[in-house]
Amino acid sequence: MSLAGVSSTLWRERELLELLLFKLEEEQLVLASGRTRWLSRATKEVEMVLEEVRRAELLRAVQVDAAGAELGIGSGPSLRQLAEAADEPWKTLLLEHRQAFLTATAEIQAMAEANRDLLTSGFRAAREALLSLGDGAETYTASGAPAAAGRFSRLVDEAM
Repeated sequence: MSLAGVSSTLWRERELLELLLFKLEEEQLVLASGRTRWLSRATKEVEMVLEEVRRAELLRAVQVDAAGAELGIGSGPSLRQLAEAADEPWKTLLLEHRQAFLTATAEIQAMAEANRDLLTSGFRAAREALLSLGDGAETYTASGAPAAAGRFSRLVDEAM
């Protein structure tokens, strides 16, 4: 009976990972469009899904421990270990869940990295734009010390 609970929880976790991937893609579209008005909302939605994933992981850990004890392999087994100790059809089902998790994890990592890159380049562009407006250091002296630019007026295009 505990393998049925584990499988049910794994399905729920897979659904959450798909939702996380969707929310990361939404965040990426907001970043790529340059319409940062919705960025905080998109990021909050990613964080909410991550919290749900954490809860599902905790439930899965408890259920996997119980299933491991039931199958005589101890507590904290991996999905592969659980699958190897289980009879069919559970063995195949658990291995399919494992493969789906590996695939989803790789996709999520790639999307998160792409979003980080977009955020970093956006931050740099905003920083450079703000530095070009300020009276900060724009050049360096021969010794490497920042050389402050003189005060002067700037004309700002509203399109920025």
